[in-house]
Amino acid sequence: MNEGIARYEPTAYEGLSEQQVNLRLEAGLFNQDSQVKTKSIGQIVVSYVCTLFNLINVLLATAIFLVGAYKNMLFLFIVIINTLIGIIQGIRAKKNMDALSIISSTKAKVIRNGQMQEIALDQVVLDDVLMLENGNQIIADCILLDGKCEVNESLLTGESDLVSKQPGDLLLSGSFIVSGMGRAKVEHVGKDNYAATISNAVKYMKAVPSQMMIAIKKVIKIASILIVPLGLLLFNNQLSIEGNTLQRATVNTVAALIGMIPEGLVLLTSSVLAASVLRLSKQKVLVQELYCIENLARVDTLCLDKTGTITEGIMELVDIVPLIDHPQVPFPVVLGRMGQALQDHNPTIDAVRAKYPQGDGVEVNTVIPFSSDKKWSGVSFVDGHSYMLGAAEFILPPHEIARIKGHLQQHSDDHRVLVLSQFEGDFIDDTPAVAPQAIALILLRDKIRAEAPAALKFFAEQDVNVKIISGDHPATVAGVARRAGVNACEQYIDMSQIEPEANLNEIALKYNIFGRVSPIQKKQLVIALKEQGRTVAMTGDGVNDVMALREADCSIAMASGSDAARNVSQLVLLESNFAALPHVVGEGRQSINNLQRSSSLFLIKNIYSSILALLFVILPFHYPFMPIQLTLVNLVTIGIPSLVLAFEKNRTRVAGDFLKNMVLTALPGGLTVVANVVLVVITAHFIPLTQIQSSSVSVLLTVFTGFMLLYKLCMPFTALRRTLFICCLSIFLLAILLFGGFFSIEVFDSKVLLLLMPLAFISFVLFKFSLGFFSKKK
Repeated sequence: MNEGIARYEPTAYEGLSEQQVNLRLEAGLFNQDSQVKTKSIGQIVVSYVCTLFNLINVLLATAIFLVGAYKNMLFLFIVIINTLIGIIQGIRAKKNMDALSIISSTKAKVIRNGQMQEIALDQVVLDDVLMLENGNQIIADCILLDGKCEVNESLLTGESDLVSKQPGDLLLSGSFIVSGMGRAKVEHVGKDNYAATISNAVKYMKAVPSQMMIAIKKVIKIASILIVPLGLLLFNNQLSIEGNTLQRATVNTVAALIGMIPEGLVLLTSSVLAASVLRLSKQKVLVQELYCIENLARVDTLCLDKTGTITEGIMELVDIVPLIDHPQVPFPVVLGRMGQALQDHNPTIDAVRAKYPQGDGVEVNTVIPFSSDKKWSGVSFVDGHSYMLGAAEFILPPHEIARIKGHLQQHSDDHRVLVLSQFEGDFIDDTPAVAPQAIALILLRDKIRAEAPAALKFFAEQDVNVKIISGDHPATVAGVARRAGVNACEQYIDMSQIEPEANLNEIALKYNIFGRVSPIQKKQLVIALKEQGRTVAMTGDGVNDVMALREADCSIAMASGSDAARNVSQLVLLESNFAALPHVVGEGRQSINNLQRSSSLFLIKNIYSSILALLFVILPFHYPFMPIQLTLVNLVTIGIPSLVLAFEKNRTRVAGDFLKNMVLTALPGGLTVVANVVLVVITAHFIPLTQIQSSSVSVLLTVFTGFMLLYKLCMPFTALRRTLFICCLSIFLLAILLFGGFFSIEVFDSKVLLLLMPLAFISFVLFKFSLGFFSKKK
């Protein structure tokens, strides 16, 4: 703790002097670790170079080198290229993330030398005076000196109840100001302060349940478990075959193990996701959780907070509807007084101030700032008049609501309707001394974002169900949604009328417009939708959205919103531009659809290599492949196609289990290759073949099978896919025609050609049969 350190006692309006700040900085009494840091370039290089599979590849290449089969080391060149690509992608992603993080980083407001300054979080020093406003993150433990506020400590305690804070109370870092404002002295900094763990605690998001990551880890785990014992057994078997040499046994074993290593799959995944981050950065979208891109691809339900998302978060005061004939104080004067007395900032009171910027200077008795829990604000003046401004059902007794019900219904479709009420006396424990009387309706209207209608139309066309969840009156929310182009706005629900024990599952599916939603209900609605099998994305910009954002499969925050929403979201729209959302969803779909398709190409190699390695541990035959041959096979049937297909445009919504889809797509090809090799080995006993001839037939049938799957994946053919298919086929044909000897492939041998044609037909039949069989399992 900060015991034994001389403390300053700055006033709320003067703060520390520059000399005091400098002394604190020299002493290291500042939030040193509060900034979020990406990996250094050195760490990125090490993370891509020092991998288990790179180590295995180096050991296998060393074994090849030691036995003098140098051309079979060509696979190491591919490994080096892949590693370099990964490093370059990682560094590019780091630079973009660093730049975007600077743009989106939160600033702290402090009072120094009597002046307000905005500074970086790591420049806040012990005893600094912080200015705190509605929606701000409390970035250091501090003591409230002036003002009062309500604080949401849910990120610390998990409790959603708001905590009222008065001067002298401790404000914990990591919590958020929900209403009110104040000035507070920093009590703890550095390692003694909860703010030192803000990078982890406030940036905390529950782990993204990535099917893709789980699938890849399973493939890696299986390969890691099998590769060493299987390699030793296979080498022993190959060495024991009569007439086999140490060199040949080593080459055969290395060929089998290379095929089992899924390093290309890992690289492809990281490269595609890194490229997605780069493309999204051009749309001014900051990706804070890489694997959330996968959930974007699966989103079928999008929950939008109205204010700040569909609307600009700016309210306009359109009109005042009198409810009494002769007010004691003119309505504009009352509103001017309230705007001057209420020091907090929210869209409603800002709209009042914009319309009526001047009060008449009447002295104030009590000020009760707006809170999302109460849904009203109030002021009492020394002249004996007290006023409340907020939602009718939260302010007025039942008989008053009944009296003005017709007026409320008349205006609620197109406006946000607030009630201005008055009573004589003061507030007692934040409650009016007597029942208030409604004196006027205040009509406000949200300003629709210009880009919102086009974005909402996109989601409708993509079969994404849009649900609007707001704390406003449901009729008002429906009116805004209708103006923005949301479908099915006729049915809406007032969530304040829903009993706590009500089953929300049916409600969540039935309605698209939800009004009067509390923060805890927002979270419950997201949970209810997920329990119905929906993949839910949630956008928000306020503290009241935090719990729902953390619960959603994918959380998206507006940069113009509160610190709370930005810090817990997986994606941040840096320009608060709603038009970026279609690009975000489309990017997710493109990445995961293409990865799922390209991954199946890699998995074919892993399937047939693993099965063949197991078989040839038992069978007394030479393993049919050599590393140099597999380098060519992998290049034309996996490497080039997967790279091109992985970056192709693809906006279809992802469905089904990633691993299951990938395996079922790869199994027909993998099993066909295994069957081909077994048939070649059996046939070689009846038609005497040399080792190179047997190997050549196996390679040609493997490539034939690879191109059959590639043909299937390229359907329907586009100009790009047609070019890809023709180029890969041409590269292979030229390689075996011009450099057949280098790749140890004999083509123009009568026995090879005689055996190849019937086996190719059998391979075609097997592939078609297994393709049909496994397609039914998807």
